[in-house]
Amino acid sequence: MKAMGTSAPDAVDLVAAHADHPSGVLALNTGTVRRPGTSVPGVVAYRRGRRHTVQFAGPFAAPADRDRLLEEFLEELAGDRGRPPRLTAAQLRADDVARYEARGFRVNQIGTSYSIDLARFTVRGKALAKVRQNVSRARREGVVVTEEDSLAPQPELDAIDAAWLRAKGRHVKELDFLIGERGGLAAPLRRTFVARVEGRAVGYITYSPAWGSRPGFLYDLTRRSPAAPVGTVELVNLTALERFRAEGVDWLHLGLTPFAGLSAAHAPTSASPMLDRALRLIAEHGKAVYPARTQEAFKLKWAPHVIEPEYAAFQGGPRLGSVWNLLRITNSL
Repeated sequence: MKAMGTSAPDAVDLVAAHADHPSGVLALNTGTVRRPGTSVPGVVAYRRGRRHTVQFAGPFAAPADRDRLLEEFLEELAGDRGRPPRLTAAQLRADDVARYEARGFRVNQIGTSYSIDLARFTVRGKALAKVRQNVSRARREGVVVTEEDSLAPQPELDAIDAAWLRAKGRHVKELDFLIGERGGLAAPLRRTFVARVEGRAVGYITYSPAWGSRPGFLYDLTRRSPAAPVGTVELVNLTALERFRAEGVDWLHLGLTPFAGLSAAHAPTSASPMLDRALRLIAEHGKAVYPARTQEAFKLKWAPHVIEPEYAAFQGGPRLGSVWNLLRITNSL
């Protein structure tokens, strides 16, 4: 399949117009191909492997056009010369499940996403006690948070990224495809909040726009230096959250945590029991792959108002090659 995509301005406009997904902005990541619809308006975001293609989320289109847009994409894959690549679709929402099952895919829950309704958010009460405690500690340690220009050169943030990776170990790579980035097409739309102690940057969080039925911002990328005081990340996020709420923003999405919140109650009828067991093993013992429990605990302490499963769909079933390729293309291996 020949990779075909849109120009940069067209890609941003297409995704913004049609992505009804809290993490839809990730379709704009560097290295991701965005295929525009030909018979219906919309876009499909994907990355191509040697024998497998990984799609990000479902087809981005109006509800009535999503089936047709997916059919276009599947027909294009099937028409590839030689051996047609198998398709895996990651970060599907619940309303995508039946669409892929109807086309012979097997669908498994891969994690859970979390969202805060800013109109209902309050820092008071028992649920946010840990957040308040950590924020107070960071302030006592002299942490100050400011919003800074996302497009300006940021060598201090580059240094934090490098220190963060070193602290994770020499074999750890940054995850890709399913998390945000500091550059790329979405850079002009991104907002960056930086924590400083005595003028020195010790951490940051970037927020990217979220479109669709729950518009707002996505908590996109977070980094802290090993020397950052306890509570730094909480103070950055609370500062941004309060800024967004004052501006009338509706939602703050905390994004997907892979391998978290796996539940039989969310299992589609087509789910592979073998893959489900493997994902649960990773959730319980796979800290080296992804720190699911730590990430889940951080998101739950913000008392999110919407907690929903996300899925992956495997064409022809979740074979070893398709699962391995999904992990590889997200840099989990």
